[in-house]
This record gives sequence, structure tokens and C-alpha cells, in this order.
Amino acid sequence: MNWDSVFTIINVVALIGWLLIAVGPRGPKTLAIVLYLGVGLLCFVYATMVVGLHSGWFESNRLPGAPPPNFLDYNIAGLRNLFMSDGGVVLGWTHYLAFDLFVGQWIAKDADNKSVSRLLQIPVLFLTLMVGPVGLLVWLFVRERRARQAAKQP
Repeated sequence: MNWDSVFTIINVVALIGWLLIAVGPRGPKTLAIVLYLGVGLLCFVYATMVVGLHSGWFESNRLPGAPPPNFLDYNIAGLRNLFMSDGGVVLGWTHYLAFDLFVGQWIAKDADNKSVSRLLQIPVLFLTLMVGPVGLLVWLFVRERRARQAAKQP
């Protein structure tokens, strides 16, 4: 398997989803495209890679001298070992892209429901794309502040 090609494809899929969220129409069709053809496709690719790498169907291109990965070894050494291959890096990156895109879509829908302008959404969405949990944290802070302000109004 050519992991560079897979890496490029998943990045393109995610970027299209992010562009649709950021500047596309926010109707049901666009949101469905992002959810199913963006997030869903990334999740499907991720699941396929997990099965393919775990079963040995896909060559992972491990670094020389790296032991075989153990997908059930969830300590620091086990996770480091998993990422000692091109396949492991692409697997982890796909995981990040899928979840960040899902969170970005939720933020956009939630912001629209709360009448937050796109201009204010864009920086939060950008943070979510680049450093997912930071973007989510910023949105949760903004969301809470707006809810408190709305509750104070008569």
C-alpha cells in the first residue's frame, strides 16, 4: 500500500469538509455531505486500515528494527511502537482528522443554532482544524459566556 497516497487522499477529503463547513451553505444537504462523505468516509478508511494493519493484509512500512505493532498495548511504549510505521502514522492521522471534522461540524451547527456569525465561527473552526481540543475548548467557553448573557436578558 502506498501510504503517501492514502495520506494525501484523507487530507483532501478532510480539507473539502472543512471548506464546506467554513464557507459553504449550511443547509441539510451540505451538512449531510460533510457528515457522511467527509466524517463517514474517514471513519470507514480508518476502520479498513485497523483491520488491514492488524491482520497483516496491509504492509505498514515499519522502521528498521521496530517490533511488530500490538494494537492492544495501550501504554506509552505500545503506542510509540504503533507509530513506528507509515501505516501507523496514517492510521493515527486519519483518527485525528475524522474526530476533528466531526467536532468542527458540531461547533458550526451549534453556533448557527445560537445565531453566532460566521465571522466569529471561522477562528474557532480554524483552531479546531489545527489543534482540535483547543478549538473545542474555545467554543465551549464562548458558548457558555453567550448562554450566561442570554439568561441575564429579560
